[in-house]
Amino acid sequence: MHKDEISLNCEIFLKKELLIKHITNRINKEKHILGKVKYAEELAKEVKELLDCSDYDENKLDCENCHIIANLRMKTANLIIKAKGLA
Repeated sequence: MHKDEISLNCEIFLKKELLIKHITNRINKEKHILGKVKYAEELAKEVKELLDCSDYDENKLDCENCHIIANLRMKTANLIIKAKGLA
């Protein structure tokens, strides 16, 4: 496994992870803040679906780790969105 790969035993997370990585790559490649904001809004939408997962079980380590990762990504998306006001 590469250092940037995340491995959780959850089909929902694994399906979302591919899309989230794609969106993150688009954010990183975008040169203009408005483009970054557009992708950050997409990222926030996808991450929110993980945070609102109906299968969430606070007693499962995979669920706890998923929420930690998702919360960090949500904070990142929100920071990019807030930066729009600075542009």
